[in-house]
Amino acid sequence: MSHNTFGHLFRVTTWGESHGPAIGCVVDGCPPGLRLSEADIQPFLDRRRPGQSKLVTQRQEPDEVRILSGVFEGLTTGTPIALEITNQDQRSRDYGEIAEAFRPGHADLAYHLKYGVRDYRGGGRSSARETAMRVAAGAVARVVLGPEVRVRGAMVALGADPVDRANWDWEEVARNDAFCPDPVAAARWTESLLAVRKNGSSLGAVIEVVAEGLPPGLGAPIYGKLDAEIAAALMSINAVKGVEIGDGFAAAALSGEANADEMRVDPDGTLRFESNHAGGVLGGISTGQPVVARFAVKPTSSILTPRRTVDRHGREVELVTKGRHDPCVGLRAVPVGEAMLACVLADHLLRHRAQNPQAPDRARLPRN
Repeated sequence: MSHNTFGHLFRVTTWGESHGPAIGCVVDGCPPGLRLSEADIQPFLDRRRPGQSKLVTQRQEPDEVRILSGVFEGLTTGTPIALEITNQDQRSRDYGEIAEAFRPGHADLAYHLKYGVRDYRGGGRSSARETAMRVAAGAVARVVLGPEVRVRGAMVALGADPVDRANWDWEEVARNDAFCPDPVAAARWTESLLAVRKNGSSLGAVIEVVAEGLPPGLGAPIYGKLDAEIAAALMSINAVKGVEIGDGFAAAALSGEANADEMRVDPDGTLRFESNHAGGVLGGISTGQPVVARFAVKPTSSILTPRRTVDRHGREVELVTKGRHDPCVGLRAVPVGEAMLACVLADHLLRHRAQNPQAPDRARLPRN
């Protein structure tokens, strides 16, 4: 199985299965001399960790990360950084029935048709358990980006119920279990998710991730477009079925006058945009504005309602998916989306500095 690596200069390779002894990743291309310890990575893993509330899967995994290489006396050495998390709460018996049958909505059938063999325990390599290592790699990427760049995310819709952006408060995201920036919507969502969980069903979600403090110039105008690589990274997350940058699909309903982000120049020469419909990227290159992306996550396919399917012998059967599952995978996808955005941005920042070491760190124009 190939294609377990992404990135160019900042490269991440993940390994391991949901119910194997451990999962891990190797981060290659991190510059030397940066301060890094497990304490810099663990808080991000704690946000993604299962079993923290009634709204997520009750699998109990501490997700304690170990740095195995690439760091000496608290500083990165420039060599590959190997990270590992031990799996501690596997219940492979929950997946005995799907050893023969393919779960509707899951990758089981596609894996079987491609490889002829699959690890059915929790989905094996296709399990969202793998995303813990993306979050760990994302923490390293944040160190590369530096404190001036802030990457954060929030869930902005649960099913067909969106947040009210007039109530948006970034601080609220950490105060509720739904990663919601709107306290009113968070209360609704909690009740909805508890009811959905009780019924053994699931809901989809939309997550928004934002990066602020970026310099202009990240990305390339043709095959290295920043927004294209962000979209690819977000689409690689489990259960994601759609991505948009800036206004995204809503831009199709705007006129050219409404969509164009008008510009001004402040007295010190700093370029200022009047709006950000483009999501901080024009022509595949960052403008210095906040980079904004959203991604849609489908409802969890593991539900208690019997669904018709087939087994590997070609027989039609009925299947109920057992085990411990999220009623909405969008909740724990928020830190994963942040991590993938951070990894892409770190990669592009290193590429930008390599090609344009004298490029300005903010959008400024000379004043006549």
